[in-house]
Amino acid sequence: MSIAARESRHDRPPAPAVVTTDVPSRLDRLPWGRFHTLVVVALGITWVLDGLEVTLAGAVSGALKASPTLAFSNADVGLASSAYLAGAVLGSLFFGWLTDRLGRKKLFFITLAVYLIAAVATAFAWDLRSFALFRFVTGAGIGGEYTAINSTIQELVPGRVRGWTDLVINGSFWIGAALGAVGSIVLLDPAVLGGDLGWRAAFFIGAVLSLVIFFMRLWIPESPRWLITHGRAEQAQAIVEGLEARFRSQGHVLKGPPFPSIRLRVRSHTPLIEVARTLINQRQRTLVALSLMMAQAFFYNAIFFTYALVLTDFYGVRADHVGWYILPFAVGNVLGPIILGRFFDTLGRKPMLALTYSVSGVLLALSGSLFALGWLSATSQTMSWMVIFFFASAAASAAYLTAAETFPLEIRALAIAFFYAVGTGVGGVIAPWLFGILIDTGSRLSVFGGYLFGSLLMIAAALIAARWGIAAEGKPLEEVATPLSLSE
Repeated sequence: MSIAARESRHDRPPAPAVVTTDVPSRLDRLPWGRFHTLVVVALGITWVLDGLEVTLAGAVSGALKASPTLAFSNADVGLASSAYLAGAVLGSLFFGWLTDRLGRKKLFFITLAVYLIAAVATAFAWDLRSFALFRFVTGAGIGGEYTAINSTIQELVPGRVRGWTDLVINGSFWIGAALGAVGSIVLLDPAVLGGDLGWRAAFFIGAVLSLVIFFMRLWIPESPRWLITHGRAEQAQAIVEGLEARFRSQGHVLKGPPFPSIRLRVRSHTPLIEVARTLINQRQRTLVALSLMMAQAFFYNAIFFTYALVLTDFYGVRADHVGWYILPFAVGNVLGPIILGRFFDTLGRKPMLALTYSVSGVLLALSGSLFALGWLSATSQTMSWMVIFFFASAAASAAYLTAAETFPLEIRALAIAFFYAVGTGVGGVIAPWLFGILIDTGSRLSVFGGYLFGSLLMIAAALIAARWGIAAEGKPLEEVATPLSLSE
């Protein structure tokens, strides 16, 4: 019997005022097993889908401009990209609020369904308004996924590998980017589909992938940590016991009791005023998370959403060949979190945040100056971005890790939503539109100015993280961020 099915067998008893539980420590002491792999695949697919959508938006931009139906300008492409990001911002806030109130599991089904429907609808867009609307709703689904998924994964994965796991999952964005690149190469080829049919068919890729993942998620349980704070301690206990039985049946030897326990006051929800008060009272943590999210949002979205435009407008790359240049770029982004992620759990969060952010910023400034001078070709430009984003991918992934783990369980999903919304709203939504305008000027110097601004943001975030970051490596979530419902 699955863990999810086991949950449904337990009626909800009247919730006591205070619960004493050892569930968090029992979850953290579990070895890595097939269950954790299932969690990573079934939930981490969110990042693959986002990478797919972002890549498709860039890779098919040439086809959207050439489409007899849409006939987009560079500014229209940037506007549609900004609509996607705006949807992600609002979706993360709304669904993040629901995730902390209704539970992680309900929301990661709802948000995936929203994404699936909107992705299909995009393929049938008939003008700029309809395309932007469908991209907005697609983004809302992805933004909502971020809050439900990141909180669930962090609450189920043992603390000793939380950093590396989170970075690798977030870095899987670039697996989606590679899928989008390959899909665009095939579907935009005039010998296959090309024209209006090619870009429309491309948006079905994510819908098909998400439909498969929808069924995989049926086997993922609700977060036991969330259940405890909402008065469902017996249900949480049953899930953990089921996990322990599964691990023992697979030959794992588990550490026995006693386990450290905590006392938590039961609550149905956390008022928004308490969320705001927590963010204000923990202002240094708020500053760190905001600076990391804003810097990486501008850095990534400015470059990646207009990646195809730079290649086509400045280097003369054919629209149906853009995907070939995205593939090596995606490889660098995938390898960064995989190779550097381990060091976030060993060397520590603060030094690795400072390193990855500062190196990314410095390298972008250097490559931007070479671009402005006209010393790069399409190939060398791609190779330079590949190296830059080897570091930037780990940096951006660590921003989501920081925003989630350094705030209490009761507001974790909404905290992720808040930092993602502000970071993406300020840094991400503006960036594609701004760079679309800069590219339209045809001036390499103007585009370099945008790159330089992005690099300065990354360096500033590195300094802030080095000064006020939290040493969360290897620690239980409850030790990193004391629960608001803790009862002494």
